Amino acid sequence: MERRTFLYVSGVAAASYALGADAKPGATVETTYGKVRGTAVGKVQAFKGIRYGADTSGANRFLAPKKPASWTGVQDAFEYGPESPQVQPHTEIPEVRATVQPCPMGEDCLRLNVWTPNTGSGRRPVMVWLHGGGFTSGNGGYTIYEGANLARRQDVVVVTINHRLNSFGFTYLGEGASNVGMLDCIAALEWVRDNIAKFGGDPANVTIFGQSGGGAKVSTLLAMPGAKGLFHRAIIQSGSNITGVTKADAQKSAETLMAKVGAKTLADLQKVPYEQLLNASNTTQGLRTSPVVDGVTLPTDPFSPGAPALSANIPVLIGSTETEVTFFPNQPIDPIDDAQLLARVKAAVARTTDAQAKELIDAYRKGRPGVSNIDVALIVESDVRFRAAVLTEAELKSAQPAPVYMYYFTWRTPVHDGKLKSLHTLDIPFAFANCDQAPTMTGTGKDRLPLEDKMSAAWAAFARTGNPNHKGLPTWPKFDTTTRATMILDNTCKVVNDPNGTERKLLGSLRRA
Repeated sequence: MERRTFLYVSGVAAASYALGADAKPGATVETTYGKVRGTAVGKVQAFKGIRYGADTSGANRFLAPKKPASWTGVQDAFEYGPESPQVQPHTEIPEVRATVQPCPMGEDCLRLNVWTPNTGSGRRPVMVWLHGGGFTSGNGGYTIYEGANLARRQDVVVVTINHRLNSFGFTYLGEGASNVGMLDCIAALEWVRDNIAKFGGDPANVTIFGQSGGGAKVSTLLAMPGAKGLFHRAIIQSGSNITGVTKADAQKSAETLMAKVGAKTLADLQKVPYEQLLNASNTTQGLRTSPVVDGVTLPTDPFSPGAPALSANIPVLIGSTETEVTFFPNQPIDPIDDAQLLARVKAAVARTTDAQAKELIDAYRKGRPGVSNIDVALIVESDVRFRAAVLTEAELKSAQPAPVYMYYFTWRTPVHDGKLKSLHTLDIPFAFANCDQAPTMTGTGKDRLPLEDKMSAAWAAFARTGNPNHKGLPTWPKFDTTTRATMILDNTCKVVNDPNGTERKLLGSLRRA
């Protein structure tokens, strides 16, 4: 069997295991729109595909989400709902692609999933996951997002959501038709506020968390007035959204899309078959499909010039992985010589001379004795593409009253002959306690499990109290721009003040030059 196919099939098998071969009909819960019946998997109740918004096709396309119609009787919540229209297959490397479960696609995609240790009793912390894939792809049903283990081990309620993406979620068509993909996320949080107590959760203790594009969504929600009061803590994993798309650029993008499909009005766009619209979105250069600073739903750039004032009292846990870029297809990960290293560093850090690139390489080598050339290249590229912005958000947020906690995930996976190292997304199965459901990403070694316990407990502790400290970790201080305390997450977890600070400062000076 071809390697990519084998990994995909293996992932589906792992997903089936995660759901539980002996799952059976579970509890019935009455929501504000009608009753839903979930499945009982061990000691966890799972509810999948619950509607939190109406179908977004036709006359609802590009507009703010509407409430779903109420129903009579009991709806089975046994299967994930459709994902928003997007490119398939998803573009992750095979090791991650293996965790993507088969999923229908369509505009009736405003669905969410809930895992709870017990319905109707308790006031558990609620953890609402925003999936990755930028603002263009993904869904809340990946194997690594399954909430059963996190709910069971940490006594929390886990929610994952689907929402509109790419042009369907971020085409700017003026007031009432702006940032609707983010308004979907707000609608899901409103559903949580109104319903989660029936699932054993506390609507007054909601944490939003997400990775990559999900981290960017968390960053954006921190700056959206419509989200204020709907969540109380935020976790940002390998993602950021410092500046939004300008209204002028968004208008040009919408005009380009409309010309591509021959539409002159919103009503015209709403009549275009979604397959045609999706094809146009994927084949048109220059479309801006991410949050727009429209002055209303998103009044300002989320983290420029400072952290958003309206979420000043929201604690934040934020961090990144060491070699984020090994996640991406076609990323060179084999050993390289000195000349290749110099070329890659110059390519990663724009407008850098040979002498400056050599100085940076020497700093990274000194900061990590014995590091290989390919390691230096990958870490520099990851710092430029991901960690720099993550640090910027942490620095700006630390000036506000609420605490910030910083982490740096350096555990390295043995899969793919160890060449993927600490890839983008690798921290997800550890945070969700799903390493056994993601062997194509984490391998099967026992060394994974202590870190999984520590991370999932830290994420849940932060959701519970706004502080990630627990007895399984060294004391984790708050981050500030003086000490820059950072929890290194690896087989041995430790706190380091300003890890690799020399490299950080030098890289920052070169990027500003």
